[in-house]
Amino acid sequence: MYKVHCINNIAKVGTDALGENFTLTDEVASADAIMVRSANLHEMEFSDSLLAIARAGAGVNNIPLDRCAEQGIVVFNTPGANANGVKELVIAGMLLAARDICGGIDWVDRHYDDPNVGQLAEKAKNRYAGTELAGKTLGVIGLGAIGAMVANAGRSLGMHVLGYDPYVSVKYAWSLDRHVHHVNDLKEIWANADYITIHVPATDATRGMISREAIAAMKDDVVVLNYARDVLVDERAMAEALQTGHVARYMTDFANANSTQMPRAIVTPHLGASTKEAEDNCAIMAANEIRDYLENGNIENSVNYGDVNLGPMNTPVRLAIFHKNIPGVIGAITSAVSSANVNIENMTDKSRGDYAYSLLDLSGELDSKTIETLEAVEGIYRVRAITK
Repeated sequence: MYKVHCINNIAKVGTDALGENFTLTDEVASADAIMVRSANLHEMEFSDSLLAIARAGAGVNNIPLDRCAEQGIVVFNTPGANANGVKELVIAGMLLAARDICGGIDWVDRHYDDPNVGQLAEKAKNRYAGTELAGKTLGVIGLGAIGAMVANAGRSLGMHVLGYDPYVSVKYAWSLDRHVHHVNDLKEIWANADYITIHVPATDATRGMISREAIAAMKDDVVVLNYARDVLVDERAMAEALQTGHVARYMTDFANANSTQMPRAIVTPHLGASTKEAEDNCAIMAANEIRDYLENGNIENSVNYGDVNLGPMNTPVRLAIFHKNIPGVIGAITSAVSSANVNIENMTDKSRGDYAYSLLDLSGELDSKTIETLEAVEGIYRVRAITK
């Protein structure tokens, strides 16, 4: 029986999807897996029993990925599970920026008890007149699960759409509306887009991507939407551009000491994936990832190890080995198994950067001495034998 500890609230439909071989535990030290949403795990000490962490969401900057990799702990995320919820909030953000809906609602709230509110509204409404999205140009940075959906939604709204993503996958490239124009230089988006929305992960390469220089190169009265990560935008430069009027609106889902003080910014409290559907989808996907890994050793949607899949177990033992991506380790693994007079029925190995994962179907069990021999091999982090 595998034990799973939930940090934050994980939708019950997800924990139910774990199946009969799993039970929930309040004791994190005894857990085989952790399911988490936004809690910061960087200061957490992980027990030797912990095998996996599943983030019910896309971003994993709350998890120490390298430390987990070196302990043989697989970190999963759930790409695409919350994409529709974020896409819909982006559309709402564009509409709120185009039409002064918030200002109009505010006006009604101030005059709600005036018996002549109807007549006053007719006179006041011109103050809140806006523009339409149709015919405007939308620049989408990042064409993954969310970005592709936003780009297609922009086309459905009658917008011209420019998309930028040098690493767009075949899967999402095929899903794009054929009228989305793929550009190879961000300068094309800065110079032409009336609305710019960013959908990339927070990495060393993307932090501050919406920089002072980028903002200066944008059209006057541009609307910038950030429903990805606050660190993608130089917030000091954004505040100055809003103050001068060069940027018409900054729409962001990240309330912090900087964004909440910006003039003409509309800030929401991280609502992107806060829909029942998104939370359910993320929880179910996270549960499926944990179940397949713990029961079969298969890895899908890991962010610190490569994806490996040998399907359901059909041999007595499946051996899972985490190791450095260095020469000689595979040879040491096969040599140790062969010396134990056990046959390798099937084997695969996948590397991601400095880390690699080997999965072997064996004809029989390995004795404890062979396991110890493998654990002593230079570069091997963890050895796990899965039995039926």
